Amino acid sequence: MSEPGSPTPITYAAAGVDTEAGDRAVELMKASVQRAQRPEVLGGLGGFAGLFDASALRRMTRPVLATSTDGVGTKVAIAQAMDIHDTIGFDLVGMVVDDIVVCGAEPLVMTDYIACGTVVPTRIAAIVSGIAAACAQAGVALVGGETAEHPGLLDPDEYDVAGAATGVVEYADLLGAHRVEAGDAVLALASSGLHSNGYSLVRRVVSAAGWGLDREVPELGRTLGEELLTPTRVYAADLLAVIRDPQVQLHALSHVTGGGLAANLARVLPPGLVAGVDRGTWAPPPVFGLVQRLGQVPSDDLERTLNMGVGFVAVLPPAGVARAVQVLGERGLSAWQVGEVGTLRPTDRAQQGELVSGSKGVDGGSVQMMGGYRTS
Repeated sequence: MSEPGSPTPITYAAAGVDTEAGDRAVELMKASVQRAQRPEVLGGLGGFAGLFDASALRRMTRPVLATSTDGVGTKVAIAQAMDIHDTIGFDLVGMVVDDIVVCGAEPLVMTDYIACGTVVPTRIAAIVSGIAAACAQAGVALVGGETAEHPGLLDPDEYDVAGAATGVVEYADLLGAHRVEAGDAVLALASSGLHSNGYSLVRRVVSAAGWGLDREVPELGRTLGEELLTPTRVYAADLLAVIRDPQVQLHALSHVTGGGLAANLARVLPPGLVAGVDRGTWAPPPVFGLVQRLGQVPSDDLERTLNMGVGFVAVLPPAGVARAVQVLGERGLSAWQVGEVGTLRPTDRAQQGELVSGSKGVDGGSVQMMGGYRTS
């Protein structure tokens, strides 16, 4: 009895995987990747592993490796809808590399992973060109990656991106809650917009309102899609400049991503301390108010989901604030003091509903958001 089978031969290409298209994509991305290198990188594109000469670590007293991995989330749906793919790489690099800088580490190497329904070489090359440009801006080497074709799992025009990075810091130079003291100042660093968090909420709001991405929005000064696709600010090089400035003496950094400003700041404060943050020190960019109005989003939910115009927070001695603002300003980044750190008092504990404590399993300090935002 014969085995049931296909009347015609089935090839890998017939199953939906085009290895030749993958090779063409690699050829198209070579020039972009070459611009995202460091002198320590060994070998070239196409190896099974990225190689990095780590002999410089021998000159460190106690080198500590820092690693991070992340993706972009549903913001990729905006890129796909607009058929613009060369900016999403900045979102990926920002989400991964800037988490490493939080502890004071210099990012060294990064790898990426792109899963797609169909390999379209020009599209894959555009995605990688954005990743490479952001890596070059951050000073991190893009040493490898993978493009995986998943027909039947993803639609032909769908893709997702993820990445991982490794950095290094001297143990004695680690930043974090162990350095933070009562009396420290809290400094906010401006975001470039929504960055890469909260897009499930934003997309739901836009859909419910019936707005198209091509809609011109006067208060934004551009189309809705252009606003939503604004790349995440990559802070790594800016923050390393501040970390290395002897006049600043940073104590802690917080990357404002999922959970919002308060929850992420609380993660880098020690138990028993509270940071008071005055909303009246800044006016969130118009897109945040637009999302709230369109979706009638409660204020506390908005703050827990979006960055509200602050992409990073630094905690440092008051004497270093002016210098930090100057260094960041010279690099084109707006920064301002939003509050200070104090001791958590019994009266504060009695009002726990107004305090935000450390999230994601961190037994940290607390943050109290005060007042209302400026309107202009």
